[in-house]
Amino acid sequence: MNMFDRSINFDALFKFSQISRSTQQHLKNVYSSLAVCMFVAGAGAYVHVVTRLFQGGVLSLLGSLGMMAWLAMTPHCPETEKKRLGILAGFAFFTGVGLGPVMDFVIAINPSIIVTAFLGTSIIFACFTMSALYAQRRSYLFLGGTLMSGLSLLFLLSLFNMFFGSVMLFKAHMYIGLMLMCGFVLFDTQLIIEKAEMGDKDYIWHCVDLFLDFVTIFRKLMVILAMNEKEKKKEKK
Repeated sequence: MNMFDRSINFDALFKFSQISRSTQQHLKNVYSSLAVCMFVAGAGAYVHVVTRLFQGGVLSLLGSLGMMAWLAMTPHCPETEKKRLGILAGFAFFTGVGLGPVMDFVIAINPSIIVTAFLGTSIIFACFTMSALYAQRRSYLFLGGTLMSGLSLLFLLSLFNMFFGSVMLFKAHMYIGLMLMCGFVLFDTQLIIEKAEMGDKDYIWHCVDLFLDFVTIFRKLMVILAMNEKEKKKEKK
C-alpha cells in the first residue's frame, strides 16, 4: 500500500479526548472572546498612534485596572453576561491604548517590527496553547510556583536596575520575562481547563488571563526586536 495514498484525518487531529465536551465548548467561548479582545485592543492602539484622542500612560493604566476590578466584582451569571462582555471590551480598549507609547518607540525605529512582533506572538501563543491542550491534564500546573518566583525575581531586577540603569540588565529582564510568559500560557491554559472541569465556566474572566499573557508577550517581543534593530543601525553607522 502506498503511504502517499493515505488521507489525513484532520477531525482526529483536533479531538481532545481527555477534555469533556462542555469544557471544549467553554474553551471555544474563551478563545472567541480573546479574538474580540485582540480586535478591540488593536483599535485602542490605533486611537493612540493615529488619532491621539487618547494618550497611553497612567490614565490608560488606571482605566484598564478599573475595568478589571469592575469585571472581577460583577458576578458571572446569564443576566450580567452582556454587561461583563462590555466591561471586557473596555478593558481591552484601555490595554490597547496603553500599548501606544511602546508602539511609538518601535515605529520610530522600524514600523514593520509591529507586524513581525504580532505574527511572532501569535505563533508562540498558538504553539504553547496547543502543547497545553494536547499534553496530559495537570502536567503543567506544577509550573505555577516556579513562574511566580520568576515574576518576583523580575520585579526585584527591575527595582535594582532603576538605580543602575544597565542595558544588559534590561535586556535580561526582557528575555527572562518573555520565557516566563510562555510558561504562563502553558500554566493558564491547563488551569482554565481544570477550573472548567470543576464547574467554573466564567469564560470572560478566563479570557482576561490569556489576553494578558498575549499582550505581555507582544510587548516584550516588540521591545526586543526594536532594540536589536537599533543596535544593527548603530553598527552600520
